[in-house]
Amino acid sequence: MLDRATAVVTMELERGVVGDLATLDALAAEAAARGTLAACGRLVGAARSRDVPVVHCVAQWRPDRRGTALNTPLTRALARNPEQILAGSPAVELVAELGDTSGDLTSVRHHGLTPFTGTDLDALLRSLEVSTVVVCGVSLNVGVLGLCLSAADLGYRVVVASDAVVGVPAEYGDSVIAHTLAMVATIATVSDLLA
Repeated sequence: MLDRATAVVTMELERGVVGDLATLDALAAEAAARGTLAACGRLVGAARSRDVPVVHCVAQWRPDRRGTALNTPLTRALARNPEQILAGSPAVELVAELGDTSGDLTSVRHHGLTPFTGTDLDALLRSLEVSTVVVCGVSLNVGVLGLCLSAADLGYRVVVASDAVVGVPAEYGDSVIAHTLAMVATIATVSDLLA
């Protein structure tokens, strides 16, 4: 499954989202309880060892929020915290579980909820001649779901690493995988993908 036409795409695996500086407590707690970050680390480590590109989709905001539309209840709530995912701060660093990310690629989002809209992600993947994206990260509530739908709309084959994604509550995340993502993506565990 991890071949030349594939890229592993991570979603918002930032310290300020699910790491030690997380402000979304329930999401960070569920990711910890399920071992999501460790599973993501295993997946990206295996990808690197096979020369499969790893692309980290991250969100970063300016302190004055210019360029970030606060048009949803979620973004308005997050914006109340003046330290929320500020560009250049430790909150936007990738979580330690991903290992050495220095050779990986990054696509930065300043607005919106999904990683393809208004970013260089599609152009980056096409320049790498990628036709399949393997998705891991958070959350199944919004970001991962949007990533998968957009990728499918753009013609990519989508694979979701089911033990390397999480939503809240956990039962809802499981339902999103079973009843929505299974219609647009191949669902496999990290172990399945590495076999």
